[in-house]
Amino acid sequence: MARKRALVVDDSKSARVILSRMLEKYDIEVDMAEAAEQAIEYLKNNRPDAIFMDHLMPGMDGLQAVQAIKGNPQTAMIPIMMYTSQEGELYVGQARALGAMGVLPKQVRPVDVSKVLYELHLLPDRRDLTEPVLTPVELEGGPPPERAPAAIRATPGVDWGRRLETAVKDQAADVRRFIVASLDSFASRIVSDVRSSIPAPTLEFPPPPARLHKPTWPWVAGIAVACLIAAAFAASWFMARDELAKSQAEIAGLKSANAELQQARSDLSAAVKDLTAALAVPAAGTPAVMGAPNAAVAPSFGPRIEPVPYGEIPFDRGRLEVLRDLLTKLQATGFRGVVKITSLAGLFCLSGNATDGYLPAGASSLASKCDVVGNPFEESLSGQQRQSLAFANLVAGVRQRTAGAITVSIENAGSGRPLTPYPARVESLTAGEWNRAAAANNRVEFAAESNSGQ
Repeated sequence: MARKRALVVDDSKSARVILSRMLEKYDIEVDMAEAAEQAIEYLKNNRPDAIFMDHLMPGMDGLQAVQAIKGNPQTAMIPIMMYTSQEGELYVGQARALGAMGVLPKQVRPVDVSKVLYELHLLPDRRDLTEPVLTPVELEGGPPPERAPAAIRATPGVDWGRRLETAVKDQAADVRRFIVASLDSFASRIVSDVRSSIPAPTLEFPPPPARLHKPTWPWVAGIAVACLIAAAFAASWFMARDELAKSQAEIAGLKSANAELQQARSDLSAAVKDLTAALAVPAAGTPAVMGAPNAAVAPSFGPRIEPVPYGEIPFDRGRLEVLRDLLTKLQATGFRGVVKITSLAGLFCLSGNATDGYLPAGASSLASKCDVVGNPFEESLSGQQRQSLAFANLVAGVRQRTAGAITVSIENAGSGRPLTPYPARVESLTAGEWNRAAAANNRVEFAAESNSGQ
């Protein structure tokens, strides 16, 4: 069967490489284009099985490209999946109205890629994967071997070591049954050959032959075959034992890594809790102002600091709820002025590479062993990619909803203003200690400035 081919269109080289590596793991050939115009030129001579289209690109954007491709009868039947950080029901509905099948987020997980490939028919139906690969063959003169047990579906919380050990034992039992059936069949043939070589008894008593020569080759062949089967069984048993040992070692490593991640998460939660408590102390002593319209804003409205986990865009999720709550309170007090939202980046101790991406290093590993100290995810985001569609819609509607009384400004201050000092780079410094400071510095600040005095 011919390999499927996909076209990835994105002006970001890292985004193209990350998605192409994921698709190649499913044996899919990938072609890439860095602009919508280049993709349309490519489609004049090529017909991929699917297209993954970015939204924000120089020149023609992704939705315009989808409309152009679907408007051409020669390319209208090619399925298109938007590959972008844009989200929200409004955007998904707009993309589907123009002909796209759906939206695949930039922070994509392997399970999302697998689901999308099934929807695009780039992978065979899951039911085809449950067919047995080998069909048991009945041996002549012996009992038919038992069929292999059906594939066990993965369930959460299963002990993988015990499950793998059970599978190896079942395989060994099947091999033993096959060997016994083979030996029984071969023994039956040897007995039949021996019986056919002995002459039938007669009533006459002829002179005894000088010597009765019985064929010995069946016994020699049987012993040789038995030795070969035994050797094959022993080799398979040793291989299964080695694989079991390797699997148990991998499971132990995964458990250790999971324990480190849990410890790092606990440390990060403690640091965030301490930081929040420290910021709440000065704010608690300032009374809120419940004045009439045009009254000065109360100090309790700002500044407010919200941490941003590594790998999340700054203006999304929890920060969206904070902004919505802040705007509601400001509007209720008759506030007039500007709400300033500033994102600041933390410099993390990371492990990985530019192709497969970076993740925070293990908490117990040394900081001197980090592959990168910085924030490549933050640096790769453009202005529009730093906020979700819901966040952008909320900001865009503030002026109209408050009749121009409240405006919102968004700024990226980089990593130049750390809130928590980074520890000294000594030999014994661990990645967990460094990343606790980086997590506190990776934040979004909210502040409200009144213009009533102008």
